[in-house]
Amino acid sequence: MSVKVECVVKDRCEIGEGPVWEEKKQSLLFVDISGKKIHSWNPATNQKDTVITEKFVGFAVPRQSGCYLIGEGRRFGALDWESKSISTIALIDEDKPNNRFNDGKVDPAGRLFAGTMAMEERPAVLELKQGSLFSLNKDHSVVKHFDQVDLSNGLDWSLDHKTFYYIDSLTYSVEAFNYDINSGSISNRRMVYKMEEGEGIPDGMCIDADDRLWVACYNGGRVICVDPQKGVRLRTVKLPVDKITSCCFGGKEYSDLYVTSACMGMSEAEMAKQPQAGSVFKLVGGHGGGRRDGWKRRLDVSIARGAVGHVALGPGDTRQSRQHDLLSGHMLSCVEF
Repeated sequence: MSVKVECVVKDRCEIGEGPVWEEKKQSLLFVDISGKKIHSWNPATNQKDTVITEKFVGFAVPRQSGCYLIGEGRRFGALDWESKSISTIALIDEDKPNNRFNDGKVDPAGRLFAGTMAMEERPAVLELKQGSLFSLNKDHSVVKHFDQVDLSNGLDWSLDHKTFYYIDSLTYSVEAFNYDINSGSISNRRMVYKMEEGEGIPDGMCIDADDRLWVACYNGGRVICVDPQKGVRLRTVKLPVDKITSCCFGGKEYSDLYVTSACMGMSEAEMAKQPQAGSVFKLVGGHGGGRRDGWKRRLDVSIARGAVGHVALGPGDTRQSRQHDLLSGHMLSCVEF
């Protein structure tokens, strides 16, 4: 089946990332990490609305209330789009001021998983083993699942919710964990796909209606479709730019694959050869479409002054747990789906 590749958002993001389809608004939400921007683009009108952040923003996800939860710098924050205001929910990696959030995604039960990394000296060049994987739970606790991460990136869950897929980019692989949907715990870490020569660095990813992973290939100029059960690549779709960063399914029937890209670090000569670098692309055809429950993952964060967030420690973290004072408190609940 042939694939049509169309450049749909022609803005030049420094690091376009974290695409999320908003069912209610029929819009695409995505961020420009180093550009410190959160974008909402409506395909029907071709209109784009933007919120500016103070620090690098790794992700933004919708809340049930209609607002958003973001990862900005080293904080989980609640964004009110109308007022453009951001309230702190929890601070992480307080002993590593050079860290920041990167990719994040909501699990099928409404928890938010997100990872950190050190600030880059230049694209994909950074202090290693500084990042961790966290989750933000209903009771406003933050769980640290593991550390020693180089560059925390793509994540998603299998259709039966029993497997969590994860990418630490500089391992050049996709990993899987057993997943307990009730507790949010992960176990039995193993590799399910090793990147091949020429495929680049694995970045963001999503899962389709057939339980196959679609992986964005940074410096590889492509997205690849992987069967995680067999550990094989099923399909490669090449794009007109090299720095492919992430992808998600969207559109009314979830039949479109939206793909983000970056231009940070490119020379003028490279930009002349790839004038669409940093744009958002739409891939039509060549895939079975996205899962229909993905848009239903929503967080409902109510802000109430004076609360304190607790950080729970995951396996392998021997430091004592501690309370984190927040600029404002919150309560977290997840929607039913």
